[in-house]
Amino acid sequence: MWGEARYGLEHELALLRDDGTVADHRSLTHAEVAAVVDELPELPDDQSDLRIGDAGIRCKRWYAEGYERLDPDGELLRFEPKGIEIRTCVHDSVEAAVDALAADAVTLAGVAARHGLRPVAFGHHPELSAYRLDPPPNAHERALMAASPEERTSHLHMVTWGPDLNLSFPESGTDPGVLADAAAKLTFYSPYLVPWSFSSPFRDGRPWGGLSARTARRTGPRPAALAYLPPGAPLLTTDPSLVRHAGIPGEVGRIEFKAFDAVPVVVGEEPAEGVGTELPAALLSLLTGLLRDDTLPGRRRTPDAAAHRRSALRGWSDAAVRVGSQAVLDAATAALAGDDAHLARLASLARRLARRETPADRMLARHRAGGDIPGLGHPVPRGAG
Repeated sequence: MWGEARYGLEHELALLRDDGTVADHRSLTHAEVAAVVDELPELPDDQSDLRIGDAGIRCKRWYAEGYERLDPDGELLRFEPKGIEIRTCVHDSVEAAVDALAADAVTLAGVAARHGLRPVAFGHHPELSAYRLDPPPNAHERALMAASPEERTSHLHMVTWGPDLNLSFPESGTDPGVLADAAAKLTFYSPYLVPWSFSSPFRDGRPWGGLSARTARRTGPRPAALAYLPPGAPLLTTDPSLVRHAGIPGEVGRIEFKAFDAVPVVVGEEPAEGVGTELPAALLSLLTGLLRDDTLPGRRRTPDAAAHRRSALRGWSDAAVRVGSQAVLDAATAALAGDDAHLARLASLARRLARRETPADRMLARHRAGGDIPGLGHPVPRGAG
């Protein structure tokens, strides 16, 4: 890819109640989330490059995230929420995109607090491992699952949270082959990109033995990256998907990286002291450099699930993962030579890699020292709330 990049962010957040419990699909109602979203502003310019969902749920920069259950005729039966997602419009710089997201995160936190809720950025539910479809899918839902790899595995995301980092390079055009190649490159190097974000060392109420329960469970069955092609362009058939047709004109040419764990953008979302809020900007710079790089040859149309599990379990204590992360960082740094802002952000990633410290390591250290971890140690019985 070449030319200046444009950026957008989607920021998926869990919600905690005042008593420290995770407000999840077992206790959180759509009405509760809707009450928060209803108080948030709706600006008329938002919808020029933001898609509205089929059920009308995604009408603002903030929306309820969760799972839609449908009746046998395909009508919305109920919506089971897992949290709130923020999405930015498209911006011309990393700084503008992250500043917009941070402002919206502060606004969300203020409104949510009035409803007894606090947004927090961790990658996996600390008290659960799975979401069960209850009742089991009906014939219409099964048909939807059979028609799409992402529909078939969409239930997996109900106990995980993570961002979508979106980049486009207008000067590079919208050639489907070029876009698919960019997504395949990110997919290949994903096991070495994701450790910077790891923030899910807990599940089922305890440390699970690794650093990213989200990555271990999700990436492989679900995409690491997606490219959005012009309507009518031929689609590669892969499972999970590597490319899809854009739903609105503003999506054409978007390259979306989906495999990072949730990372905080404002103080208050941090799952442990010292995690920091500069990661989203640094990760956008890393992806920018990797996509501009023309030296790294790796490509995959589907994620390497075994490599992601290895990375999720051991992180940078694994020499091969460490070497891979250094390689993508070096390539991105070389590709962005002369751009001081990008290079400063990459330097912050280099320091984390040198310390072999992910957000999950911070969370585990805090836990070992007896500190509180959001949502951990507060099991919620079904039907509570």
